[in-house]
Amino acid sequence: MDALKKKMTQLRFEADNAVTRAEDAEEKLKKYDQLLLEKDQEITSMAHKISVLETELDKVDGKLAEAKAAQEEGEASKTSNENLTRKVALLEEELDAAEKNVKETMEKLRQVDVKAEHFERQVQRVEQERDQWEKKFEEMQDKFKKSQADLDELVASMETM
Repeated sequence: MDALKKKMTQLRFEADNAVTRAEDAEEKLKKYDQLLLEKDQEITSMAHKISVLETELDKVDGKLAEAKAAQEEGEASKTSNENLTRKVALLEEELDAAEKNVKETMEKLRQVDVKAEHFERQVQRVEQERDQWEKKFEEMQDKFKKSQADLDELVASMETM
């Protein structure tokens, strides 16, 4: 009787441990699903940042061109020239920062594109395998139909004997 109680206690303990492990696994799955969602949102965010940075780059390029034009026109005034020089330097720094951000974002986008190409190749490979299996199925079905016809013919000839 004591052995039975011990065994029941041990089984309850094992069941509780199994439930705990299952709950832990479900929690990890939820965390990974959340992480995947966050990464998808990050990709979307990066794509948006790219477009924003490209727009900023265009604006900065426009400002830089305007500043350079103003610098050429304002060479007569030394004070004006110094102010424009500072403005150009600031715009160039902004341009450098924006170009750096664009390069980083483009690299991340390139990596995402590489992954996407990898998955596309996998899909193509799987589709080719599926096509091969479908072709084999059709061939086997044709063989089956031929064998069935031969069998029917044999049965018919045996019945006439």
